Amino acid sequence: MHTIGNMWLWGGFVIVVIAALLADLVLMRHGGPHKVSFKEALWWSLGWVALAMLFNAGLWWYLNETAGAAVANQVGLEFLTGYLIEKALAVDNIFVFLLIMGYFAVPEVQRQKVLVIGILGAILLRTIMIFAGSVLVTQFHWLLYLFGAFLLFTGWKMWFAAGQEPRLDDNPVLKFMRRHLRISHEYNGNRLVTEKDGVRWFTPMFVVLILISVTDVIFAVDSIPAIFAITTDPFVVLTSNVFAVLGLRAMFFLLAGMADRFHLLPYGLALVLGFIGAKMLLMDLVKIPVPISLGVVAVIIGLTVVLSLRQPPKPGHDA
Repeated sequence: MHTIGNMWLWGGFVIVVIAALLADLVLMRHGGPHKVSFKEALWWSLGWVALAMLFNAGLWWYLNETAGAAVANQVGLEFLTGYLIEKALAVDNIFVFLLIMGYFAVPEVQRQKVLVIGILGAILLRTIMIFAGSVLVTQFHWLLYLFGAFLLFTGWKMWFAAGQEPRLDDNPVLKFMRRHLRISHEYNGNRLVTEKDGVRWFTPMFVVLILISVTDVIFAVDSIPAIFAITTDPFVVLTSNVFAVLGLRAMFFLLAGMADRFHLLPYGLALVLGFIGAKMLLMDLVKIPVPISLGVVAVIIGLTVVLSLRQPPKPGHDA
């Protein structure tokens, strides 16, 4: 398994992520449970993006000094492309989070806690899946073709599902929990379990956390193969994934109440997945350079965002 990651790079990455998470948690606790404003979410979002770009700049500088400009430029573009893909796909993830929290009427002051737990779970899950995927791809090259076909299928499904709001009542995980668990209708702060007359009940907070964890799994299955089309280096794949996930909490509050304004974005994400899937299926016939992949992804996402803002959704459209 070829990787640019060495002890120093992995150590630096882990230190940056832990420091960023601790700073985020300390500042969140210092502010206390509160409704996050658009301005606060915007500054946090810009901060997370800036941190990712600073990490990429530091990675480029280190590789430029130790491996040469060619390697540094290639890895820098791979990180940026992977980060953009994961960031774009995370928007669709956010829309589902909004649906879940709205459906269960999660109090505004509790939403930060739910998202922090979801982000920590997503980081752990993606770390496991990326290392497992890297080992498998190294041993079985044909898996990349399977990933490509899967992404094409996923993009096709996303295109035809765009504009249709998922029905949580039909969610099999939710149906299972409702059949087998006692679920109360009232929240009890951040508690996941409560007692009534000596009987243990699970709170809606527990159900929300389970559904968000399942959502993390589903989106990881979609997004991780996408970045393997750009690079199979586990260091680049994991770092770009994690930095994209770190900004999920801020992005959630940034997009809350604005989902309808980006109604065409799912079509753009479907095209991105289709392009990446085709790239993987044709990788041994046509080599698409990373800069071109970055440009295609950026243009597709940029166009769908601009068109969404210029063309309001039709009446009755479901975000």
